[in-house]
Amino acid sequence: MSAAELSCDVLVVGGGLGGVAAALAAADRGACVVLTEEHPWLGGQLTSQAVPPDEHPWVERFGTTARYRALRDGIREVYRRRYPLTDAARRRPDLNPGAGWVSKLCHEPRVAVGVIEELLAPHRSSGRLKILRRVRPVAATTDGDRVTSVTLASVVGAGDTVVAAAYVLDATETGEVLPLAGVEYVTGFESQGETGEPSAPAEAQPDNVQALSVCFVVEHVDGDHTIDPPERYGFWRDYAPDAWQGARLVSWQAPNPRTLELESRGFTPNPGDDPLLVDADQSRSAGDGDLWVFRRILARDLFAPGAYDSDLCLVNWPTIDYFLQPVLDVDRETEEAAYADARQLSLSMLHWMQTEAPRADGGTGFPGLRLRPDVMGTDDGLAQAPYHRESRRIRALTTITENDVSYAVRGSRGATRYDDSVGVGMYRIDLHPSTGGDTYIDVASTPFEIPLGALIPRRVANLLAAGKDIGTTHITNGCYRLHPVEWNVGEAAGHLAAHCLATGRSPHAVHAAPELLEDFQRELVSAGFELRWPAEAHPY
Repeated sequence: MSAAELSCDVLVVGGGLGGVAAALAAADRGACVVLTEEHPWLGGQLTSQAVPPDEHPWVERFGTTARYRALRDGIREVYRRRYPLTDAARRRPDLNPGAGWVSKLCHEPRVAVGVIEELLAPHRSSGRLKILRRVRPVAATTDGDRVTSVTLASVVGAGDTVVAAAYVLDATETGEVLPLAGVEYVTGFESQGETGEPSAPAEAQPDNVQALSVCFVVEHVDGDHTIDPPERYGFWRDYAPDAWQGARLVSWQAPNPRTLELESRGFTPNPGDDPLLVDADQSRSAGDGDLWVFRRILARDLFAPGAYDSDLCLVNWPTIDYFLQPVLDVDRETEEAAYADARQLSLSMLHWMQTEAPRADGGTGFPGLRLRPDVMGTDDGLAQAPYHRESRRIRALTTITENDVSYAVRGSRGATRYDDSVGVGMYRIDLHPSTGGDTYIDVASTPFEIPLGALIPRRVANLLAAGKDIGTTHITNGCYRLHPVEWNVGEAAGHLAAHCLATGRSPHAVHAAPELLEDFQRELVSAGFELRWPAEAHPY
């Protein structure tokens, strides 16, 4: 079968948050855009991976782009417009539908899918945006320092599509275009000699990558909904990683990320708490003492009595972190085997919860736990895609290191200030256990900026990083990988591609010339970007 051929101004490979933001920005500026996505839903970590937004404590007032705020507002509006909220919940301007402690906006992934589709709809109907679904990049062609086309293969058995583009934006979850196009990149842990980071190892560890997770949603209702023991249940039930200090991974126990001491969490389905009193501010409290409410995505007591039989609880806990096998720069068979094993871990955690988990009343097991495949948009109830915390990362014009954001290093000076800032972000440096056997690294950080140079490869002229593949290190990826930062990165990349098309300038030229850079930054500010933090933002 011959491949279909398309051409466009901007090809955005990967339809996660960065990819969606990039496509919106470029199309808004009149560019012809092709956006691709491997999984059924656009939205990446917010939707197909089912992870509620990890955000800083000031997100309701400042510290995001205007488009990201529109996404958040749109999600709340769906609940106000269509759901049977109580009057008290409907009146809350800061409505948190799940009343989860991890985020001020815990919600069902499908709601975000609808809002994203709505944001993209005008550009699709105008013809400026074409979306290729259920495809992944498998090849690329280059001409010198330029990427000329990317080949997308169908994951459902249709033919290939070759897309030629003036600009290619890699917004995939793992930087998939980089090796295909010969773009220089790094994986895993850099050495201390290279980065000067106090938390880096003496020698580089390219295969040492953070855990991935396959999330799922459960409710707790009458009846016995116990699943059959997964094939790998015996292994995962007994597996005790070094970081767990002799305890089992599949349990209520996990290391405290900040102290590394082993701690036990609680689990109380439908606890009858007052969801309007939840204060989701991780600068004050991690909020993970009771795992049911930690990442709850629907709190039934915010809705009319009888509307829901149960809360909806998202399982994205340390107990489903998969770190046995890296998935970057391995063959496809090894990659798929790792994903399958990660799914086995998640199902093993569910089966253990249903049958063996200790309860507060002295009993064992919660057979009333039931998967909700309809909430996840899958047949088996697991997320459509694994939640990747770490990507391949470009060798960028600017590499952000621990020394740029760590509070222990920066102190009252605050994070490094970048003349080429294209946005802001804030989160602790939060690294999960990794394939190299490391435990958590959890380092206080300061409110930081996103330098344009981190989006631009050192050599390749027309490829931009538009997601977690920007120029961070293994360590700083831990605070630049979160939802609003990924969106900001993608949106800035989309603006830059369209700006360069309109002006005839190259990304490297915009970055190098102060007057051209200031011109571009003015455009970003006009589009609702925040390039600096206000004084009241503080480290945590």
